[in-house]
Amino acid sequence: MKKANKGFTLIELMIVVAIIAIIAAIAIPNLLRSRMQSNESSAIGNLRTIVGAEVAYHAANYTYTADFADLTGATPSFLDGNWGGTKSGYNFVLGGDANAFTANANAAAYGTTGGKGFFTDSSGVIRYADGADADATSNPIGE
Repeated sequence: MKKANKGFTLIELMIVVAIIAIIAAIAIPNLLRSRMQSNESSAIGNLRTIVGAEVAYHAANYTYTADFADLTGATPSFLDGNWGGTKSGYNFVLGGDANAFTANANAAAYGTTGGKGFFTDSSGVIRYADGADADATSNPIGE
């Protein structure tokens, strides 16, 4: 009686590896695109938070601020966390003066961490630019 060999042949293993590679080639770009969209949604939400903090700061102090330290260091604080570094692939920049503020959310690497740059000011309207930093002349989101 002959003993039967059990196991997979090299060809069968190569076919399985090829199928896994094809599935990965389809899934990875979708994963990266989903991550960029998630980062963009997070940036919009963070800009809305900054607008709320600036409005509350203005109500308490009759002036706007261009410094995150004024918003995070107040007692009670108007904004929590560290806003100096990258948050979800975006860098946040606060500007303006005592009469108006501006806030930008710029992707750390356009095309990788985010596809759009975002901008808002004292009006509370959030604007975007594809693949670049947004400004007051950019299109509002939703258009």
